[in-house]
Order: sequence, then C-alpha cells, then structure tokens
Amino acid sequence: MDIRSAQKLAWDNKLDKGFNTADVPLKFGLLTAEIGEAFTAWRKRHSNFGEELADVFLYLAAIAEMNGLDLQTEVQRKITKNRERGYARNEHGVPVRVAETPET
Repeated sequence: MDIRSAQKLAWDNKLDKGFNTADVPLKFGLLTAEIGEAFTAWRKRHSNFGEELADVFLYLAAIAEMNGLDLQTEVQRKITKNRERGYARNEHGVPVRVAETPET
C-alpha cells in the first residue's frame, strides 16, 4: 500500500466512524500523545511499538487530509530535498547543513 492509499483509507474510516475531521489543533494534540505512546513502547520494548508508530502515521495522514495535502507527494518532495542538501561535521562532530537545494 502506498502513502496516498493509506491516507485515503484512514480518512474514510474517520468519516465512517464520525471521528474528528475538522479540529486541526485537537488533532495535533492527539498526535503529540501518540508520539509519547510510541516512545514509551520503544523504551520499554513493548510488542506494540509498530502499532504505535502506525498510530502516529495515521494522525499525520489525518492532519494532511484536513489541510488538503497529499502526504505521499510531500514525503517524496522532502526526500528529494534532503538528498540534495550538503552537510559537513562541525567541531563537535555534529552534521551541519552547508548547502541548501534551490526551491523548485
């Protein structure tokens, strides 16, 4: 399944179940809680870690849909942009961006 299809299926499920489809600030708040749950599952080595990451994705997909964004297109665009950026390590060994891609 691609990101676009998953976004549509997740949105259709929200519509079918009568879940929030309009309150973006609420959705961001719930996303924050889901990230916390995913972190806890990872930290405690819970078997539901993958499910918690899926919840994070589904909240992101809902926020994208609520704002008329195709998350698949946005992810593809960002991966390309990141690939073309240049980095060098600073005096502490931390990668620091030294070249930005031109806007397309």
